Amino acid sequence: MDITNTLPPRSALYMPASNARAIEKARDLPADMIILDLEDAVPLGMKDEARMAARAAAETGFGGRLLAIRINGVGSAPHMNDVVIVKQSACDIVVVPKVESAEVAADLVERLRKPIIVMIETPRGVLHASEICAVDGVVGVFVGANDLANELRLPPNAPRAALTMALQSIVLSARAAGIWVFDSVYNDLNNAEGLAAECAEGRMMGFDGKTLIHPNQILAANAAFSPSEPEIEDARALVAAASGGAERFRDRMIETMHVDAARRILARLAAD
Repeated sequence: MDITNTLPPRSALYMPASNARAIEKARDLPADMIILDLEDAVPLGMKDEARMAARAAAETGFGGRLLAIRINGVGSAPHMNDVVIVKQSACDIVVVPKVESAEVAADLVERLRKPIIVMIETPRGVLHASEICAVDGVVGVFVGANDLANELRLPPNAPRAALTMALQSIVLSARAAGIWVFDSVYNDLNNAEGLAAECAEGRMMGFDGKTLIHPNQILAANAAFSPSEPEIEDARALVAAASGGAERFRDRMIETMHVDAARRILARLAAD
């Protein structure tokens, strides 16, 4: 799939590549992107099996939806074997954990010969986010808030606000590079209210969508990162009324950038 002109996914769901039942289930789920995971979700003794399963699943496809495979990180024992198999696969994107430098990102793009999404989940990664995001072939960035919080030595009950500076730095870096940026996973599987609130907050911070760890989280992410009915109505009216340059619309001043923002809303609506 050519992702050059593809709208960013609202929901990106991790599924363990070693779980055949989960992969089959994923074919009927409404997630915008499926991520077959070779890293955290797969025990060390099942890595070979998971690689073969991921490659086979990529050949079949997921109904025209984006398919990514997350490999094990640079320097890990399974990494090189992951690269060999994933490079040969039909996946659209490769997700790479714990990227901390532009040099590593560029080397991965060269070796994989596929677009990559980098995971920024360490202090060093955050500090080098602008250079990493600017690498040709990097098409998006995932925030790894759990690992980042651990490396920052935050207490287990630390609020998400403790990561605000890091999250906004990553969004700024992605936007400066013109690539996608996705909020971190939400861990509390039984807290639908908390998930909805974090999705809404993520959109307000500028994220394109959210990475997910359970199918029950998909609808909340899709809803939060889709335009609301009032947004849609306002965008349609604004585009229809705009005649160029600065002008008054519904008691506020608008100009070209507002028209562009309205068109982005309408483009998302058309794609849903």
